[in-house]
Amino acid sequence: MFATVKWRLVWIGLLVLLCGWALLPKEDADGNTVPALKLGLDLQGGMHLEVEVDMTQAPPDADLDDAVDRTLTTLRNRIDQFGVEEPTIQRAGDRIIVELAGIDDPDRAKSIVEQSAFMEFKIITDGQALIAQLDRMDRAIVAAVGVENLRSTQLETQIDLGEVLGAIDSAASITSQDTTAAAPGPGGGTPDSAVRQVAPDSSTPGAAPQGAVPQHSADSAAQDSVTDATLRPLTGMLAAGRVPGEFLVALQDQPTVVAWLDLPEVQALIPRDVTLHWGVEEVPAGGSTFLPLYVLEAEPLITGDELADAGPANRDPTFNQPIVPFETTRRGARIFERGTAQNVNNYMAIVLDNRVQSYAVIRSVLSRRAQIELSPGASFQEAQDLALVLRAGALPLPIRIAAEYTVGASLGEDSIRQGRTAFIVGVAGVVVLVIAYYRVAGVIAVGALSIYVILMLGGLAGLEANLTLPGIAGLILSIGMAVDANVLIFERIREELDAGKTPRTAVDAGFGNALSAIVDANLTTLITGIILFQFGTGPVRGFAVTLCIGILASFFSAIYVTRTLFTIYLNRRGSNESVSI
Repeated sequence: MFATVKWRLVWIGLLVLLCGWALLPKEDADGNTVPALKLGLDLQGGMHLEVEVDMTQAPPDADLDDAVDRTLTTLRNRIDQFGVEEPTIQRAGDRIIVELAGIDDPDRAKSIVEQSAFMEFKIITDGQALIAQLDRMDRAIVAAVGVENLRSTQLETQIDLGEVLGAIDSAASITSQDTTAAAPGPGGGTPDSAVRQVAPDSSTPGAAPQGAVPQHSADSAAQDSVTDATLRPLTGMLAAGRVPGEFLVALQDQPTVVAWLDLPEVQALIPRDVTLHWGVEEVPAGGSTFLPLYVLEAEPLITGDELADAGPANRDPTFNQPIVPFETTRRGARIFERGTAQNVNNYMAIVLDNRVQSYAVIRSVLSRRAQIELSPGASFQEAQDLALVLRAGALPLPIRIAAEYTVGASLGEDSIRQGRTAFIVGVAGVVVLVIAYYRVAGVIAVGALSIYVILMLGGLAGLEANLTLPGIAGLILSIGMAVDANVLIFERIREELDAGKTPRTAVDAGFGNALSAIVDANLTTLITGIILFQFGTGPVRGFAVTLCIGILASFFSAIYVTRTLFTIYLNRRGSNESVSI
């Protein structure tokens, strides 16, 4: 008997030591000490997003199930590179749940999740195809909207953009990193790259490309009638840009131009071989702000699918602008070389999610390696995020945020304090009640309960599970179930003692007879917990994990630990002495 008890104590001690080791603080990759038991979103704060795939832009034969799975993979790659510890990224039906605990910049995380990151390299046309259609577009807008509903375009107040744009540089450039395509410049400076930054011809201020939208100075515009301006709604809002194929629209007029261009009657007039894309750069000129609108070739040279790698982001040593190096695949390099060879001296735009990020003039053939130079106003963090989403790949389809909430750190601290209070009060109440009702047997149950708590928390830490507020509820509930198992055993022992059996026989019979009831109760609850974990999301899964681990720990403590402690208690007493129960 003593040998059996000794080995039981050895196994219990090993489990306690193992769980205690799992609960010790660890060091992360940066050498920082982190607690072994990680807190969930609701306890340390963070962001919860529910994402849906926008199938309205999908082909008719697109498979929603496949699109959600591919989106899930892309988002997981992005979040992993974003550097959030223990993120939760899982599918729930047709939605994807993203939980990021402990993040400091929720807006940045949301923008990384939402960004489609579909990149294209397109040639900027001379814009003549669109200019040839402007008169018909104006008439279509007037017919569709009605003259009485058009806001008059105040041509008499427009500035001569050419006078203020002569010294404006382009938003950004894309330069070759191939050493065979670019030689070092004079004085050891930066290479004379195969693609150079665009600069307007300042020798002829205000000169627009041939056939471009005419500029209206204050004197000439005063001669135009309001009727003429009203009947030329779209043309009156477009000004010639800095390069052929670029038009500038006043920032306040951009929503109106977008609405007009979206009219079916206007869409039908846009030439089939071109596409219109807005730029991301805001152009200040003459006290106003303008957004560029580009006329690009419909077919891209290459897309982001041909990118093999991107980043890490760094800064240009000459101009200190953030840049993102990238490398194409072998197939992409062949396509890129062939496309740029046919467009030397033409302008090329870098389009990300249908917005022109930058443009450049192609001076020579581009090879496999190049770099994207962001605008001077862009931050280094933006360059890092761009490199991140390019490496992770583009989303198969656009997504939208269906639900979102953010938990602040102060709210998480309140939850921890309230959860700790509930745990202490609940455990203290159970301890007092059990000891008062079952006396020495109650003390044995409390000892087994202490070991249960260590096993429970150690199991959570060993599985690297996050402790959430519902998880604390599951922990407290499983404590009640652990005590419930002891209550069943003690009541069966009392029944055996009342039947006149000796203490040792009564204890053996009590444990044996209560076993089936304990197994049934724990097994049904365990099945429920597994179902909750499989089909639940977020807090429900946290509750299910804690509940399942608690059930296993409580079953072990009630049957194995309590039995061992009871055996030690009986061995220290005479065979005929009564049991305090």
